[in-house]
Amino acid sequence: MTKILKQHAERRLGDVPDQSVFWCHDGRILHGIHELKEALEMMSDETYAYHANKEKNDFSAWVMDIIGDDKLARDISRSSDRRQAFEYVKAREVFLLSKL
Repeated sequence: MTKILKQHAERRLGDVPDQSVFWCHDGRILHGIHELKEALEMMSDETYAYHANKEKNDFSAWVMDIIGDDKLARDISRSSDRRQAFEYVKAREVFLLSKL
Protein backbone atom coordinates (compact mmCIF):
# COMPACT_ATOMS: atom_id res chain seq x y z
CA MET A 1 0.00 0.00 0.00
CA THR A 2 1.47 3.31 -1.01
CA LYS A 3 1.28 6.30 1.27
CA ILE A 4 -0.92 9.11 -0.02
CA LEU A 5 0.74 12.48 0.40
CA LYS A 6 -1.25 15.66 0.97
CA GLN A 7 -0.46 16.99 -2.53
CA HIS A 8 -1.62 13.72 -4.13
CA ALA A 9 -4.88 13.86 -2.17
CA GLU A 10 -5.40 17.49 -3.19
CA ARG A 11 -4.81 16.68 -6.86
CA ARG A 12 -7.18 13.70 -6.80
CA LEU A 13 -9.88 15.70 -5.04
CA GLY A 14 -9.54 18.73 -7.29
CA ASP A 15 -11.40 19.56 -10.46
CA VAL A 16 -9.99 18.25 -13.73
CA PRO A 17 -9.24 20.62 -16.63
CA ASP A 18 -12.28 21.56 -18.74
CA GLN A 19 -11.06 19.42 -21.65
CA SER A 20 -10.97 16.35 -19.37
CA VAL A 21 -14.44 16.45 -17.80
CA PHE A 22 -16.65 13.35 -17.85
CA TRP A 23 -19.69 13.73 -20.10
CA CYS A 24 -22.39 11.55 -18.60
CA HIS A 25 -25.07 9.99 -20.81
CA ASP A 26 -27.78 11.79 -18.81
CA GLY A 27 -26.27 15.20 -19.60
CA ARG A 28 -24.29 15.76 -16.41
CA ILE A 29 -20.76 17.05 -16.70
CA LEU A 30 -18.45 15.77 -13.97
CA HIS A 31 -15.37 17.70 -12.90
CA GLY A 32 -13.99 15.46 -10.16
CA ILE A 33 -14.45 12.73 -7.57
CA HIS A 34 -17.01 14.69 -5.54
CA GLU A 35 -19.28 15.22 -8.56
CA LEU A 36 -18.80 11.58 -9.58
CA LYS A 37 -19.98 10.53 -6.12
CA GLU A 38 -23.05 12.78 -6.33
CA ALA A 39 -23.87 11.58 -9.85
CA LEU A 40 -23.58 7.90 -8.92
CA GLU A 41 -25.88 8.46 -5.97
CA MET A 42 -28.63 9.98 -8.12
CA MET A 43 -28.27 8.62 -11.66
CA SER A 44 -30.57 5.98 -13.06
CA ASP A 45 -29.43 2.40 -13.28
CA GLU A 46 -29.86 2.72 -17.06
CA THR A 47 -27.39 5.60 -17.22
CA TYR A 48 -24.95 3.66 -15.05
CA ALA A 49 -25.29 0.61 -17.30
CA TYR A 50 -24.60 2.77 -20.37
CA HIS A 51 -21.19 3.65 -18.92
CA ALA A 52 -20.40 0.48 -16.96
CA ASN A 53 -21.10 -2.92 -18.48
CA LYS A 54 -19.31 -6.07 -19.62
CA GLU A 55 -17.64 -4.25 -22.51
CA LYS A 56 -16.39 -1.15 -20.71
CA ASN A 57 -16.35 0.94 -17.56
CA ASP A 58 -16.11 4.60 -18.48
CA PHE A 59 -16.09 5.70 -14.84
CA SER A 60 -13.13 3.51 -13.96
CA ALA A 61 -11.23 4.58 -17.08
CA TRP A 62 -11.81 8.27 -16.34
CA VAL A 63 -10.69 7.91 -12.72
CA MET A 64 -7.57 6.01 -13.84
CA ASP A 65 -6.59 8.11 -16.86
CA ILE A 66 -7.71 11.60 -15.84
CA ILE A 67 -7.85 11.72 -12.05
CA GLY A 68 -4.94 9.32 -11.64
CA ASP A 69 -6.34 7.26 -8.76
CA ASP A 70 -5.44 3.65 -9.52
CA LYS A 71 -7.01 2.25 -6.36
CA LEU A 72 -10.36 3.93 -6.89
CA ALA A 73 -10.35 2.94 -10.57
CA ARG A 74 -9.81 -0.72 -9.61
CA ASP A 75 -12.56 -0.55 -6.99
CA ILE A 76 -15.01 1.01 -9.45
CA SER A 77 -14.18 -1.62 -12.08
CA ARG A 78 -15.07 -4.34 -9.54
CA SER A 79 -18.44 -2.77 -8.72
CA SER A 80 -21.43 -4.94 -9.45
CA ASP A 81 -23.84 -2.00 -9.63
CA ARG A 82 -24.25 1.76 -9.31
CA ARG A 83 -24.78 1.65 -5.56
CA GLN A 84 -21.56 -0.25 -4.94
CA ALA A 85 -19.62 2.14 -7.20
CA PHE A 86 -21.10 5.03 -5.20
CA GLU A 87 -19.97 3.46 -1.92
CA TYR A 88 -16.43 2.99 -3.24
CA VAL A 89 -16.22 6.61 -4.42
CA LYS A 90 -17.71 7.90 -1.16
CA ALA A 91 -15.23 5.92 0.94
CA ARG A 92 -12.29 7.04 -1.20
CA GLU A 93 -13.34 10.68 -0.96
CA VAL A 94 -13.50 10.42 2.85
CA PHE A 95 -10.06 8.78 2.89
CA LEU A 96 -8.50 11.43 0.64
CA LEU A 97 -10.06 14.25 2.66
CA SER A 98 -8.49 12.76 5.79
CA LYS A 99 -5.05 13.26 4.18
CA LEU A 100 -5.47 17.03 3.77
